[in-house]
Amino acid sequence: MPVCLFSDVFRWETTLPGKEFNNYMTDNQYLTLLRGINVGGNNIIRMTDLKSCFESMGFSGVSTYIQSGNVVFRSDEKDNISLTNKIEQELSRRFDYNSRVVVISRKQLKKVVTGAPAGFGTEPDIFRYDVIFLKDPLTSDDVMNSIRPREGVDSAWGGESVVYFSRLISRASQSRLSKIISLPFYQNITVRNWNTTTRLLAMMEN
Repeated sequence: MPVCLFSDVFRWETTLPGKEFNNYMTDNQYLTLLRGINVGGNNIIRMTDLKSCFESMGFSGVSTYIQSGNVVFRSDEKDNISLTNKIEQELSRRFDYNSRVVVISRKQLKKVVTGAPAGFGTEPDIFRYDVIFLKDPLTSDDVMNSIRPREGVDSAWGGESVVYFSRLISRASQSRLSKIISLPFYQNITVRNWNTTTRLLAMMEN
């Protein structure tokens, strides 16, 4: 069986056949969503430094996307809690802030995108679309029981470890999405707009 050497990129060798190799490459792919960085002059982290930090933790295939803090990488670690703890501890140490992140696999992100409510994201000239990512053990039921969408402005749907939220652009100032910062679970969520969410999945699949 031929050996495929990818050490320059992934720092490992494999003798897996094509299908198993492709499964491995997708099964070990993750996305970390940082919260509370590069906002209002606080917790400033350059993306080059963020990428370097993840590489120093032994992750491969590291890439970042926009300043809100989105990191795609590969890891052989299968335990999400261990992976999350490792990343939070190193980010806190390296950048001197109280890091809280959401870590999801490519498969989970795929479910987020394909499991969106019918029509979600299809009228960007009329609505703003956001995905609220939840940090374990917070559930979508917890969030849906606490938020109160404004009738005629907001719509919200619970998903698997996410909440989908849309706002009418013409009345966005009346949206109750901003009220979420006063809720007790606020430290355990991070929000990405729909364009960013779908772009991140595209990055992982390419």
